[in-house]
Amino acid sequence: MSGEEIFECGLEDFEERVLAASHDKPILVDFWADWCAPCHAITPHLNRVMGDMDGSIRLAKVEVDEGENMKLAGRYRLRGFPTIMLFRAGEELGRFSGARASHWIEDWIEQHLAPEGI
Repeated sequence: MSGEEIFECGLEDFEERVLAASHDKPILVDFWADWCAPCHAITPHLNRVMGDMDGSIRLAKVEVDEGENMKLAGRYRLRGFPTIMLFRAGEELGRFSGARASHWIEDWIEQHLAPEGI
């Protein structure tokens, strides 16, 4: 897995790096905050999933308390953190909140991508 599979982004580059890029490859977005314990708890699981997916999907990390990134949380009406969203072809396919185990996340991704495959 290359370093480009997981990347940080924010309000200023979300349109390009997530919405536009999701036309090439599905992108998970992890909306998180440093003060949020479940956000830290899910991180190793997301990293494991990214390794298991072997480059077929990317992960964007958006720290909501950094700069103007809370505007993204408002745009997508996020109610809690972490919130994980899946985008493909510029559209949201699904979301979940809270920490989850790796196998649950993988199953969730596969269910949301199943109609067309990854």
